[in-house]
Amino acid sequence: MMSTLRGFIQKEFKQALRDPRMRMLLFVAPIIQMTLFGVAISNDVKNIRLWAQPDSKDSVLEHIYQRSVESKWFLPARIDRNVDPYELLRSGKIDAALVPPPGGLTRALGRGKADLQLLVNATNVIQAQSVEGYIRSITSQVVRDDLKQVPPVIPIRLDTRVLYNPTLETSYFMVPGVMSMLICLVTIVLTSMSISREKEMGTFEMLISAPVTAFEVIMGKTIPYVVLGMSNVPLILGVAVFVFGVPMRGYLWVLLVASFVFVCTTVAIGTLISTIAGSQQQATLGSFLFLFPAILLSGLMFPLENMPEPMKWVSFLDPLSHFLALVRNIMLKGGEPEFVIRHVGILALMAVVSVLVSFSRFRTHV
Repeated sequence: MMSTLRGFIQKEFKQALRDPRMRMLLFVAPIIQMTLFGVAISNDVKNIRLWAQPDSKDSVLEHIYQRSVESKWFLPARIDRNVDPYELLRSGKIDAALVPPPGGLTRALGRGKADLQLLVNATNVIQAQSVEGYIRSITSQVVRDDLKQVPPVIPIRLDTRVLYNPTLETSYFMVPGVMSMLICLVTIVLTSMSISREKEMGTFEMLISAPVTAFEVIMGKTIPYVVLGMSNVPLILGVAVFVFGVPMRGYLWVLLVASFVFVCTTVAIGTLISTIAGSQQQATLGSFLFLFPAILLSGLMFPLENMPEPMKWVSFLDPLSHFLALVRNIMLKGGEPEFVIRHVGILALMAVVSVLVSFSRFRTHV
């Protein structure tokens, strides 16, 4: 009995590990992912793009701005003068803005107390909740060091305006992310098993021997999953709007176009995984090894601004990060045209590259 059991165990080990692709998935991929996540993931809120335009006579606002940049929490966002900070926030070029009273903050302080307006983009709730505390702390330091006044006497009143999510509803931040993640999960997992299922069942030889071209096979394997993926979009969007109350401030057709391009991209990636995998087991593992870092590097749970510069480039290759940015921008901000066109174009390019690589692998490897 023991020898029979030992024989079965040896067989299973050999069967599981004889394929180099399986060994890569089991032993190399986890090490790479652990290294990437250990470097990239952080709950600290930093690298916030802060805008301010103090004139040469407004030394107090200049000191607040310089202290903010030196604190390493903020990044300078020096943009040409006479630019509307509201438009900069809407286009995603900045995360927060300091707007002094007419005549400047220094001049207003000379007349007594002064109001300093802080505009914050709250599409990222985690970030927005920290910005006001940072600026308030820095303002207190400037008042203490430059004006030689100590609390509770603080002559600068911080007037915070939270844009796009004034009540800081967590659902406004999380629901678009979950919506993006579900669409990505369904399309990639289903598509990645399409060709590998044919291989495992032994029907793939019949498929390639039929009078069809490689292009027709690839399209036949992807178009149904594009349709299935798009059928989920109105269902998920309906739950987001009518159940969780997430606003829809942009055009619905813009969001549907962005969703269609994203679904095409994820289906193309799933097809590419399917051409690499030799079995459904490998396809499933490959899908989750793609999805796990894609979700963590998308900005769904951890702000992208916190990541080191090399990790930001990695997240730039993540289709989920682009679609998540699109969904939040369209639903919460109304969809800034330049922003939408840029991210939809990147997703379309990813889809084309994935299809071309899948077609190449199909002809030479499959």
